[in-house]
Amino acid sequence: MAGTPSSDDVPTQPTAAAAADPVLVKRRQMARFADLGQRTGYGLFGVAIVLFLVAMVTDLPGAIVAAIIITMVLGSLVLAPAIVVGYGVRAADREDRERAAARNRRTA
Repeated sequence: MAGTPSSDDVPTQPTAAAAADPVLVKRRQMARFADLGQRTGYGLFGVAIVLFLVAMVTDLPGAIVAAIIITMVLGSLVLAPAIVVGYGVRAADREDRERAAARNRRTA
């Protein structure tokens, strides 16, 4: 989807300027946690789907239904904040780039 930010937009290795700025270091750390949270959350949803398919084939045993519910709840608890933090990190990066571009336009 065009215009949708991805985890590829977040550099994994800090630049020299980022290593010197504690805010940028913290932002990179939050980006890594958001990426891990998204992978974990979506992984739990994938497990829930597989469990659902197994449950459908095996006449919906109670233990599997409970496992589906648990993985869906855990996936939601992990994924929701990870998505919000990920968007926040990308928005802060975008604002920094826009401010730098505006500063460069004024000095040029």
